[in-house]
Amino acid sequence: MDTIPSILIVDDELGNFDVLEAMLMSDGYQLHYAANSTQALTFLATHPPDAILMDVMMPGIDGIELCRQIKANRNWCHIPIVMVTSLYTKEDLARCLNAGANDFLSKPVSSIELCARVRSMLRIKQQHDELQKLLEIREDMVGMVVHDLRNPLSSIIISIELLRMTQAVSEKGQDKIDRIAISTQQLQLQIDSLLLMAKLESGKMVLNLSEIDLSAICTSAINDLEAIANQKHLTVVRHLPEAGGSIHVDSNIFRRTLDNLLSNAIKFSTSHSNIVLGAKYLENGGAVIYVTDSGPGVSEELKKHIFDKYEIGTLMSGVSQTGLGLAFVKMAIEAHGGNISVDNNNPRGSTFTLQLPARNGHCSS
Repeated sequence: MDTIPSILIVDDELGNFDVLEAMLMSDGYQLHYAANSTQALTFLATHPPDAILMDVMMPGIDGIELCRQIKANRNWCHIPIVMVTSLYTKEDLARCLNAGANDFLSKPVSSIELCARVRSMLRIKQQHDELQKLLEIREDMVGMVVHDLRNPLSSIIISIELLRMTQAVSEKGQDKIDRIAISTQQLQLQIDSLLLMAKLESGKMVLNLSEIDLSAICTSAINDLEAIANQKHLTVVRHLPEAGGSIHVDSNIFRRTLDNLLSNAIKFSTSHSNIVLGAKYLENGGAVIYVTDSGPGVSEELKKHIFDKYEIGTLMSGVSQTGLGLAFVKMAIEAHGGNISVDNNNPRGSTFTLQLPARNGHCSS
């Protein structure tokens, strides 16, 4: 580490801090003391340490509950915690680990063991920090690539519109222009999804939640992708609620979610078949949205990891498969506090179902 590692010691007895300080003094760490869980949480809010040594038996909020609260906080969950305890039964140690502790030390503490455990925890923290730096570099690279792709893509879109206005183009030429436009639309969808996925993964995406008419946003998604469906002679069937109801979502991300599901259904459905986009409001205030296709279906084994990144599933000739569309959908829906599942559509195909919670169930990244 470039900076001196910082260690927070949480113990209701100051004498125990003095003992640990003496044992760790030769390693040159920055040591900080909190006499109880409240002081520890206050310290964490402003000076997150590189590791925490925590007593279990403390008045008020004990060490196990404090550990649980720290690990539940996305800003602190990566900080290694070593429980320093006089408890010795396997059940007690299991409670510490189940609360999220990374390691534990039994009292009386051995100086050699303490120093070794602390060094181990600091290596874990250093690996986490290095990984975060790599993720930031990747996010910056994705941003630059997306930006560089959007410029020529914009030029292509403008050129397509100019060609469409050219009367000298034959009917066959117009058909080719329409095909280019459809391919361009698909490429733009992939670029937008790639950028949003990078932000969701980095945890830097803050959802811009608002009330959106569910029927209207579904209809808009169908209208924009209908030309691509028509190219394969597919019919998009709508089972949508009447206008007037709403869902509480980030309209941009949710729309990209629908685009990806519909695009996926179009890719895998056989020609001259139907795709169904359905939606309904739930009595508890949430909503269910589903997309049904007539593709090859999803095996029970594939269902376990079809939403993983780069998972291709069934390879199909002539179909572009990046393995990112469904991974993006899963991240986007989970960022809204919802979930996605896939079931077989008898006699052929698959049904992807999104469940959105009621408004108070939403969370932001």
